[in-house]
Amino acid sequence: MEEELKCPVCGSLFREPIILPCSHNVCLPCARTIAVQTPESEQHLPPLLHPRGPAPPAAAAAPGAGAGPGTAAGSAACLDSECAAGGGGDHADKLSLHSETDSGYGSYTPSLKSPNGVRVLPLVPAPPGAAAAPRGAGPASSSLTCPQCHRSASLDQRGLRGFQRNRLLEAIVQRYQQGRAAAAAAAKCQLCDRSPPEPAAVLCEQCEVLYCAACQLRCHPARGPFAKHRLAPPPAHPGAPGGGGDGGGGKGAGGGRKLPTCAEHDLENYSMYCVSCRSPVCYQCLEEGKHSKHDVKALGAMWKQHKAQLSQALNGVSDKAKEAKEFLVQLKNLLQQIQENGLDYEACLVAQCDALVDALTRQKAKLLTKVTKEREHKLKVVWDQINHCTLKLRQSTGLMEYCLEVIKENDPSGFLQISDALIKRVQVSQEQWVKGALEPKVSAEFDLTLDSEPLLQSIHQLDFIQMKLPPVPLLQLEKCCTRNNSVTLAWRMPPLSHNPVEGYILELDDGDGGQFREVYVGKETLCTIDGLHFNSTYNARVKAFNSSGVGPYSKTVILQTSDVAWFTFDPSSAHRDIVLSNDNQTATCNSYDDRVVLGTAAFSKGVHYWELHVDRYDNHPDPAFGIARINVVKDMMLGKDDKAWAMYVDNNRSWFMHCNSHTNRTEGGVSKGATVGVLLDLNKHNLTFYINGQQQGPPAFENIEGVFMPALSLNRNVQVTLHTGLEVPQCVKQTKLPNN
Repeated sequence: MEEELKCPVCGSLFREPIILPCSHNVCLPCARTIAVQTPESEQHLPPLLHPRGPAPPAAAAAPGAGAGPGTAAGSAACLDSECAAGGGGDHADKLSLHSETDSGYGSYTPSLKSPNGVRVLPLVPAPPGAAAAPRGAGPASSSLTCPQCHRSASLDQRGLRGFQRNRLLEAIVQRYQQGRAAAAAAAKCQLCDRSPPEPAAVLCEQCEVLYCAACQLRCHPARGPFAKHRLAPPPAHPGAPGGGGDGGGGKGAGGGRKLPTCAEHDLENYSMYCVSCRSPVCYQCLEEGKHSKHDVKALGAMWKQHKAQLSQALNGVSDKAKEAKEFLVQLKNLLQQIQENGLDYEACLVAQCDALVDALTRQKAKLLTKVTKEREHKLKVVWDQINHCTLKLRQSTGLMEYCLEVIKENDPSGFLQISDALIKRVQVSQEQWVKGALEPKVSAEFDLTLDSEPLLQSIHQLDFIQMKLPPVPLLQLEKCCTRNNSVTLAWRMPPLSHNPVEGYILELDDGDGGQFREVYVGKETLCTIDGLHFNSTYNARVKAFNSSGVGPYSKTVILQTSDVAWFTFDPSSAHRDIVLSNDNQTATCNSYDDRVVLGTAAFSKGVHYWELHVDRYDNHPDPAFGIARINVVKDMMLGKDDKAWAMYVDNNRSWFMHCNSHTNRTEGGVSKGATVGVLLDLNKHNLTFYINGQQQGPPAFENIEGVFMPALSLNRNVQVTLHTGLEVPQCVKQTKLPNN
């Protein structure tokens, strides 16, 4: 609040503040300082201050008004008194812009030497012989420019007394000064050993302790862990304004203050408020008729009304101040994040560059190894060739010397005895020096050329890429669907997305609220997942990725698989002798041997029921009904291997069979028109069969686990039709109750 109580000219607390027409305040002594007066007859003014119009007629001079230098008090007194209405030469001299007592204020351009933004023009000396204004000089025009908004206001005949005194601001300044003095006297050091304690100099906001100057140096040095603590001035006294008290100090100051009186009628107090003039008035002002056509209201009513308006406006400012505080906290957090992220990025950059240097060093070692091996190979070849050539040369030289000695002999018979052998040896020795034998096998040049130009270009072009993580994909719910135990999901990127996307990751949970797992990674935006559990609820989500990393997840979509299984016979996996109808619901066989056909659905949990209707039954065949693994043997009766669990039945009785083991012979068979029901309960892990709605024997198999497919084996004497999408019939449920 202290900034609101300081004069914009002197920068100190207001002294006798007055209200300018622009609603700004200024000290009365400062107003006297910055008032500008321009005598019409002054000829030695600077060009910008020359009067524009002709000088008015001269007025009579006041007797005894000399031209000598006056005092500042005299000039101020003249501005405040009615002498401003006079036109005497003495008055003009006292109010002259270039008098020795005037400040010469003429500009409000901010200056580096003036923190309050006010600069005073230097005095301009009068020409010789012009020290005194001539008698009969014209009146002076006075004006005052607001140092904040730079609006000019002309002074009337009352001078500065024509501006209203801001007594409310004066009272607030007085209370503030009293509260500050009381607070300074009340705040005591909390660590002093002296009695009484020394006055507190600072308050540590982190420690919440008041320190005097000596205790601060001793107990709270500005180093180590205390270096980041914030030291603030001592808090205001609880009774002082702004100190959190009830304003008791201000009440005493205001209680002894004299009620303001009318500026024109000293004996009248303000009682009404003129809305048009925006100023309080007294009854005598109203009786004189000065405000007869103005909107005049009671002073108390307008006071309450304006207080309410101010309170309402303060609520908006308070909200904005709260937002500003939160914004400052956000900015401070942003500073910390920027600092931390900058350090992280620096460390990451150093690590990446070090990794490049390490990779280059390792590659350098590999290349040096290649050069060393090539050099050693060349040296070995050359040394081998040197040794070989030296040996041959030694042998040839020895043979030559021996032959020369033989030629020197004069014994013809002896020469002829060895000449044939020597000639052959010489010829053989000559043939050893074949073409190329006296040429080096390797060259001194190394056929190794290192192409480092692309790498150098890449290093020179190494820079940060302006790539961001991809945005959140948008699931296209109108295209997401379920069918049986399969789900299809579709998604797209948001419009106006410029960040590149290299692919997507689709995740699905286990249908029982478990953890997500990746089920698809690729560039497509449409994906179907098969082989899920029936009657299960799956949660799915997708995210995009690029070279910068993985983007955020999309919203989670919930997909419900079918309650019951709809499936047909599978023509792709059936034995080639199996004959299916066009809708793959009816099956028969071309062979007298049993052949296997599977269903298109697979079950791993839940309760599932389907039926097979016997359309044709000739010559008492033995069809088998049940379940099997996908890799079951298909050229023999169902249940003869370890991949199937079945019930085979004739027209009189049935057996359960698994791994070619026959168990639980039960009376009752099938015929044309019969219906065989298969109940697979993977919650209890058992398999039960029904014929015409009645349970056929006990539960056929128990403790079965894994993934199973509906299966059937038959020959050409049987034709059956498959019925799926069935709930467990009531008769089946009733027959299960006693067994449970």
